[in-house]
Amino acid sequence: MLAAFFKSAFINVNLESTDKDELFEEMVELFVRGGETFERSAVLDCLFERESKMSTGVISGVAIPHAICPDVKKDVCAVGISRAGIDYGSLDGNPVHIVFMLLFAQSETSAHLEVLQKLSLILGNEEIRESLLNAESEQSLFETLCKAEESL
Repeated sequence: MLAAFFKSAFINVNLESTDKDELFEEMVELFVRGGETFERSAVLDCLFERESKMSTGVISGVAIPHAICPDVKKDVCAVGISRAGIDYGSLDGNPVHIVFMLLFAQSETSAHLEVLQKLSLILGNEEIRESLLNAESEQSLFETLCKAEESL
């Protein structure tokens, strides 16, 4: 199921961002370069609005920024790894190293809860988080994530 939401162009195992604002820009750029057509500023506004309600940095070292956006035509997911860590304002106060950014179309509201639940189950496993963090390529991260989902 998760594999249907992203493609290799939406994965970056070497994020350069150091804070949340830069991160959101860098992750949205993955979607744009990967062929998604939406207004960047509108998507960023949706993400920051959602983030203002509560930090999406809720699992140790992981953030799952997500938003339902009128500009988004289909549900998509980007994945990023930060080796250095990102000052994210997480609930535990620690830097974020693994980021899953989810953008949902307004017409697909039922799917977003299922995706978030599945990601929470996968990312709640410290061994899986470690495997994702150690992925050396976009393909190996994708394969690790697919194997993790299959094991649920």
